[in-house]
Amino acid sequence: MSDQSLETRLEEATVVFQKLQSDLSKAVEARQRLDSQRSENEGVLKEFALLQPHNTVYKLIGPGLVKQDQEEAKTNVDKRLEFINKEILRLEDSLKDLSSRSEKKKLEIVALQGQYQAQQQGGGGGGPAPTA
Repeated sequence: MSDQSLETRLEEATVVFQKLQSDLSKAVEARQRLDSQRSENEGVLKEFALLQPHNTVYKLIGPGLVKQDQEEAKTNVDKRLEFINKEILRLEDSLKDLSSRSEKKKLEIVALQGQYQAQQQGGGGGGPAPTA
């Protein structure tokens, strides 16, 4: 019976670990997307710095371009960058948490595997125990 419960605990820990790894992977992808968006918006701000007061700014809305006030456009990009930076910080915290939880679960799995193997070898598996 203890073989079964140890095996079950190992399987459950493995499922949790795989879920953590999947969540970690998704968070990394989201972080990369945000980095790309941040770079793009920083590039837009650099372009805005080159504009003269008489230059016209257009915003793509659906299939058409709509004229937009320069200051309003700059403010929108600044706000977008502020939001992106906050999201990056939030994701960084999430990544640290997921990494920590994943590492703890991995250590738990290694310990359970060791216990399971010791139990299998000590349980009279029929063959001689391997020597180290």
